[in-house]
Amino acid sequence: MSSNTSHHRVVVAGGGTAGLSVAAALLRQSPQLDVAVIEASDVHYYQPGWTLVGGGDMRAEDTKRREEEVMPDKARWIRATISAFAPDENRVELASGESVTYDFLVVALGLQIDWQAIEGLSETLGRNGVTSNYRYDLAPYTHELAQSLTDGAKALFTQPAMPIKCAGAPQKALYLTADTLRKRGISAEIGFYNQGGAMFGVPAYARELDKVIASYGATPYFKHNLVAVDGEKHEATFSTDDGPVTRAFDMLHVVPPQSAPDVIKGSPLAGDAGWVTVDKNRLTHTRYDNVLALGDCTDTPNAKTMAAVRRQFPVVVAELRAALGESAKKRTYDGYGACPLTVAHGKVMLAEFRYGGEVVSSFPLDPRTSRRMYWPVKSQFFPALYWQVMLRGLDWHWPKPKPRPDLTE
Repeated sequence: MSSNTSHHRVVVAGGGTAGLSVAAALLRQSPQLDVAVIEASDVHYYQPGWTLVGGGDMRAEDTKRREEEVMPDKARWIRATISAFAPDENRVELASGESVTYDFLVVALGLQIDWQAIEGLSETLGRNGVTSNYRYDLAPYTHELAQSLTDGAKALFTQPAMPIKCAGAPQKALYLTADTLRKRGISAEIGFYNQGGAMFGVPAYARELDKVIASYGATPYFKHNLVAVDGEKHEATFSTDDGPVTRAFDMLHVVPPQSAPDVIKGSPLAGDAGWVTVDKNRLTHTRYDNVLALGDCTDTPNAKTMAAVRRQFPVVVAELRAALGESAKKRTYDGYGACPLTVAHGKVMLAEFRYGGEVVSSFPLDPRTSRRMYWPVKSQFFPALYWQVMLRGLDWHWPKPKPRPDLTE
């Protein structure tokens, strides 16, 4: 082994939600285990909070902490960018020219947001009425715009092709903005331009969300994909089956296309679509026995949400500990995901589901109904669960979601 190569029993690629949860849980259960986390950023974000920041219901700074504050104490933090994966040699290449070898690899690099895929977007983000809750520095601008629009203003909200990080986030931005305008007594023209064909991927929730968007007098435009933005002219152009369509705007909330990180797309770990290919229940790689992956970077057919990672990381930890020869209760991932849809300030629809669009619910209530009791769950409990439980490697699994066959088609 050369001097610029280090070796670790377990290497975790990525120090975000998924990577840190796995590393913390492994070291909590096996304190002497040699675990390294490769993460270049020195800042860690609670990204689910950015919807609330954009609505004016949370401070941006409350979604941000230093990476060193959340990194497990016993983990070896390798502050570097990954340049390549070489799983046939059990090696990860770093941009510095160094290498890290491993016995087991956990890939948790999340996804990348392709801002540059929309013509003119990067040049106008953060000004000319163009914003996005998908960036820490832009979410406050969303709220600023909602507070400044006047009667007759045109507010456009976009959603690209799936998969994206938190499929409900594009419409959450619309609802909170529309509710702010309503409270201000402002009458605006609001449009939701969705590349897909429905408000939500699970029909039971989609039907209820049709009613929610209608209650604001907003209009959904399906099969409309944002392809260009002219900030100076305040115009957005969409591709449709009938050709390009251009719309004027005073406010444009953009959710850009998203994909697997380039370093994964170009690696042997990726499948045809660029994501890490794993067994959807065990989260083990389909070709490399000593590689596992979780979170947004995999090809599992579930929603890419924090709730999914909360159910996935104990599965990965159990698989790893069993492979390491340690005692571990076998776990499987059933595709659970959840989307707390902020349909208004102080009101949330708690949508829960599993593989195949199966509706489940953690509470003995109709999950399609928006409730005020869920607002503190979204705004207070979930952030605390994130910082104090998940990132510390604790497995919170109560209450257990129960199937709702009466709501599943």
